[in-house]
Amino acid sequence: MEVMFERVAGIDIGKATLTVCVRTPGDRGRRRRSETRTFKTTTGSLLVMRDWLLECGVTIAALESTSTYWKGTFYCLEDHMQVWLLNAAHMHAVPGRKTDVKDAEWIAQLLEHGLLNPSFVPPPDIRQLRMLTRHRVQLMGDRTRETVRLELMLEDASIKLSTVASSLTTVSARRMLAAMINGQTDPVKIADLALGKMRVKIPDLAQALTGNFTEHHATMAKAILRRLDLVEQAIKESDEVIAAACAPWQHEIELLQTIPGVGEKVAQVIVAETGADMSRFPSAGHLAAWAGVAPAVNESAGRSWTAGTRHGNKWLCAILIEAAGSVSRMHGRNYLAEQHQRLASRRGVKRAQVAVAHSILVAAYYMLSRDEPYRDLGADWYLRRNNEAHTRRFVRQLEKLGHTVHLDPTA
Repeated sequence: MEVMFERVAGIDIGKATLTVCVRTPGDRGRRRRSETRTFKTTTGSLLVMRDWLLECGVTIAALESTSTYWKGTFYCLEDHMQVWLLNAAHMHAVPGRKTDVKDAEWIAQLLEHGLLNPSFVPPPDIRQLRMLTRHRVQLMGDRTRETVRLELMLEDASIKLSTVASSLTTVSARRMLAAMINGQTDPVKIADLALGKMRVKIPDLAQALTGNFTEHHATMAKAILRRLDLVEQAIKESDEVIAAACAPWQHEIELLQTIPGVGEKVAQVIVAETGADMSRFPSAGHLAAWAGVAPAVNESAGRSWTAGTRHGNKWLCAILIEAAGSVSRMHGRNYLAEQHQRLASRRGVKRAQVAVAHSILVAAYYMLSRDEPYRDLGADWYLRRNNEAHTRRFVRQLEKLGHTVHLDPTA
């Protein structure tokens, strides 16, 4: 098999150590030579590894994306040689290759023959933005978990506040919880703390707040609310930091917000995960497959069948599904809402959300590639498309019968 790269390195990474196999041409036309060494994953050892690879004349290195352990090695080498990050699923398991040394040698052999494809690793500034947006998602997950703990604790006290209030984190709900924690036991007085639109629900609130809220429940609720306040403050600070970090891509973020269902946070995640540089993806289909919103199709013996969605970027996929959920509440006022409504009636809500998420990402691909805002096809696009198709079919049928057809649309 032809050798595509003369001097390569395959790296098998663990938490504490990594194994490096260097493949170079042999002396006087002999067979290719392999040399394997093991290094610690500390910064000092990584620098020693880098100097050894440069001394060997390595021009390209490949490593598996093992958890987050690959990052230190990748960052150490990326400024000095070409580094490929590999998806472990793309390298088929070979019987007998179950040690770090053999894994590193196998990676090097595949690399030198050009049998590997690198994964997309964004530049440093996008990587930093990614860390910020992903951290915010984790904080929002913490907020959800604390809210669920609070609701379960109130259920234990037979307090049904969550059945009347839209959320336990609203101002009215927090005022009521604070009164209960401070020792107020009269449900009518507690319900009277409701504000705004919640005041019309005071009779229902009084019934929902009648329960067995003890001092033990008050202690737990106080602790949960304190953690909720800390998480809310962290999310607020994270939003400010992300907004400042997104300044270089403010134009792209404004463009993306012209898509129905895409707000500022969704646009920020799209920029952070894709880098806003669509030239890295050959087509919109490649981007959709990479994000995990494209259908996986299996084929065998001439028969093909769908197998759900592909594995992809879970952070981007999740935010696109969330944006599709926002579109579904627009009730057919645009093309995406109409698409969701038509698919949900036939295929179900989940499939419709994936399809709309796919459409949003494809639109984002062309918008960022062409630097132009979103152009909506209109809520009646499906109707117009069907009418045009019916017209063409009827014209063909009349022409087959020997008629010459001239269309004169009515006003």
